[in-house]
Amino acid sequence: MIWFKPLTLARLNERCYGTMVEFLSITFTEIGENSLTAIMPVHTRIKQPLGIVHGGANVVLAETVASTAANVAVNWETHYCVGLEINANHLRSVREGIITAVASPIHLGRSTQVWEINLFDDQARKTCVSRMTAAVLTR
Repeated sequence: MIWFKPLTLARLNERCYGTMVEFLSITFTEIGENSLTAIMPVHTRIKQPLGIVHGGANVVLAETVASTAANVAVNWETHYCVGLEINANHLRSVREGIITAVASPIHLGRSTQVWEINLFDDQARKTCVSRMTAAVLTR
């Protein structure tokens, strides 16, 4: 398991109150041994004028799950992680339902981490692939 300390979904979701994460209704739903999963319901706040999910909303979801995963994979008392770079390839548009994001580590180093984030629609079709690099900083 990659998590520094035992995690709970309640604790992860509590950290998001009053932030963009709460505003977009993103919720953490699963803690795997080597992955973290969150969902985002499709609603008007995340759509572009064409009626499909805005690419930026996909990136917010991807960065939320990867950044959170990065921070719970380090000792919170001595280190924290911040995003250095994120990219996304939008593969399929989404108009309704729930988008699921799963973040898994590619590299967990002393000074950087690299995370792969896959987004899926309600039919388990991949809608976006993203990669985020985080800097591991000393408190």
